[in-house]
Amino acid sequence: MPGGRLTQQERQQIALGVADGLPYAEIARRLERPTSTVTREVMRNGGPLAYRADLAHRATERRARRRLRAPAGAPHPEPSGHGRDSEAVAAYEERFTTVLVGSGLSRMAARVITCLSTTDAGSLTAAELAQRLQVSPASISKAIAFLESQSLVRRERDERRRDRYIVDDELYYQATIASARANDQVIEAAREGIAVLGPGTPAAVRLENIARFLDFISESIVRAAEQAREVLHTKPPTTPAAPTAPTAPTAPADQGPQ
Repeated sequence: MPGGRLTQQERQQIALGVADGLPYAEIARRLERPTSTVTREVMRNGGPLAYRADLAHRATERRARRRLRAPAGAPHPEPSGHGRDSEAVAAYEERFTTVLVGSGLSRMAARVITCLSTTDAGSLTAAELAQRLQVSPASISKAIAFLESQSLVRRERDERRRDRYIVDDELYYQATIASARANDQVIEAAREGIAVLGPGTPAAVRLENIARFLDFISESIVRAAEQAREVLHTKPPTTPAAPTAPTAPTAPADQGPQ
């Protein structure tokens, strides 16, 4: 069975297998690789819908170069607690980051959100973020400034008077409300244009329709967020135990003729 890093040719075979909808186990069997190797490779590089062999190969080379450039005394990520597989956690973090980038965040902002979201405490200092992500404090500061402006993280002072950056359930509610209310300025500007362009003109009608559409969407989002807010503060239901097979009824004893 081959060992070591995946080659570019192997990644191309993985990409073809994923595109054909093959199970990871089947792709791994064809490559004579462990299934876990193929699973981590795909999840670390965009997931089944976005995996590309050339992009995955270049990303792996970049990660290898970063490791070579790291100073000898550089801290390594802490081992995962709760019996977690550290490699699986790393692959998931890469996947989550990729999804966040696809939603419009910069890569550094996405990495910060991922790091905070996958930390059990839900909070880290700027120094801890820089250490875990192996980036400069300036990069963390810039990402945090953007995330705070979008209500995606909040800041608190701890007992040592250090700023801690926090992601908690309530922030997703706040971010949703802020996103919905961001349309208010567009709505206001569109309606200002109606007076300028003349009520009833084609341009004014277009702007009024835009304003009405955005107003309806914003109010619907706010209403849904208010109704669903309690979900953020309740524990998900535990998976019920598998039901036991019913016992076959016992046939009544033959009592013979009465």
